[in-house]
Amino acid sequence: MTSFRISTLALASLIAVSPAAFAQDGTDASTGKRFAVVGGAAILHPDSDPLPGARIDIDGDVAPVISASWYATDNIAVELWGAADKFNHRVRGDAGKIGTVEQQPVALSGQYHFGAPDKVIRPFVGLGYYESNFSSEDIAGGGDHVGLETAKGAMATAGVDFNINQRWFARADARYLKGDSEMRVAGQGTGDELTLDPWVVGVGIGARF
Repeated sequence: MTSFRISTLALASLIAVSPAAFAQDGTDASTGKRFAVVGGAAILHPDSDPLPGARIDIDGDVAPVISASWYATDNIAVELWGAADKFNHRVRGDAGKIGTVEQQPVALSGQYHFGAPDKVIRPFVGLGYYESNFSSEDIAGGGDHVGLETAKGAMATAGVDFNINQRWFARADARYLKGDSEMRVAGQGTGDELTLDPWVVGVGIGARF
C-alpha cells in the first residue's frame, strides 16, 4: 500500500508541474511521426478481495514497463504494452503472509489521442486485450502446489502525454485489467477463480520516430 501511495503522489506531481515545465516547447510539431516507444515504471495492485469468502489479499508491487505504438493517423494508434520484469506479490490471509506469486502482463490495444500532435498536453484513451502469466507460485496449500492459470480479458486505458519537444514526451497513465485466473491445486483445476482485476498506474518517458 505504501508503494501505491508513492506512485500516486508521483503521478499527481508530474501532472501538476508538467504544463509549466514543457509549455515553451509545445509548439514543436510532431505531425508525421508514426512510431513511439515509452519506458517507465508502474504499480500493479490487484483487487482487495480476489476470492470472496476466502479472506485473502494480494499486495501490489512496482515493476518496469515498456510500450511501443504505431500511429495510423495523428490521433489513432495501436499499442503493444507490457511489463519488462515481473510483479512480485505477497499473498496474505488472516494470520499474515501465506505465500508469494509473480505475474507479467502484456496487452495489445487501440488508442485515441485527443488534439493536435503539437499540443503541450495530449490526453488519450484506449481499449484492448491482455494476458498475464503467473509463475513462481509459493502459496500454502496443505502440502500440494497451488498455481494460477493465465489471466485473460479486457483492458481499458486512460492517460496523458506531456510534449517536451518534437521527439520527447513524458507520460502518465492508468490501466484497468479485467480478468479472472483459475486456481489449481496439485496441477488440477479447482473451479475457484480469483477475480484479480488490477489497476496499473504508471509514469514514463517516451520518444517519437
